[in-house]
Amino acid sequence: MNETLERSAPLATDRTAPRPVPAAPQPGPTGPTGPAGPAGRFERFGREVGYLLTGLPLGIVAFTLAVTGFSLGLGTLVIWVGLPVLVWTLTTSRYLAGVERERVGSVTGRPIPRPAYRSGGMLRVLGDAQAWRDLVHAIVSFPLRVVTFCLAVTWTVGGLGALLYVTWSWALPHEDGEEGLPDLIWGVESEAADIAFNTGIGVVLLATAIPVLRVCTAMQAGLARTLLADGTR
Repeated sequence: MNETLERSAPLATDRTAPRPVPAAPQPGPTGPTGPAGPAGRFERFGREVGYLLTGLPLGIVAFTLAVTGFSLGLGTLVIWVGLPVLVWTLTTSRYLAGVERERVGSVTGRPIPRPAYRSGGMLRVLGDAQAWRDLVHAIVSFPLRVVTFCLAVTWTVGGLGALLYVTWSWALPHEDGEEGLPDLIWGVESEAADIAFNTGIGVVLLATAIPVLRVCTAMQAGLARTLLADGTR
């Protein structure tokens, strides 16, 4: 009897043993700026469009303050008035550089670490190499921001407008015998050819908008990483 109970004990133990819990499903692959897939790509594209379009207003402010402050400070340095002007210019450039670091981190998913700035009196601020790098970035990034802004507007707004050309082409003024760009370029006087030509341009622009704007974002963010990251590392 005892031997029978001993033999059946392991069976009872096996029946009551907890079963292994299946592993929870892992999330799908993710990219550097969000989930992979069409939704993730379009979300990233939206961030890149916003980054490029808002870069020009920020660049105008940064460029104006940097050039004006540096010129005024350097011109009045001989009478010591330029010293606080230069300090103010560098401090402003440091703040705007911090804004750009946040923008780059938001659009790329890889933030730029904030460097260790010098603190103290005016001479310490003037001797801060990173503050001067921030000032240089405010100046040299402006032409690039102008170009990338124009490309972003052309490939998005221009592409969408050309794609929908058939809906608003009637509102354009036409001289007698003129039928749009195909007529001017090849002498083809046809409204259908004009609509097809502009629609084709819209298709090409929108089809290539993602890679073109990605290159623009990479160029602008790369310049920021070169000048706004800690130069001592």
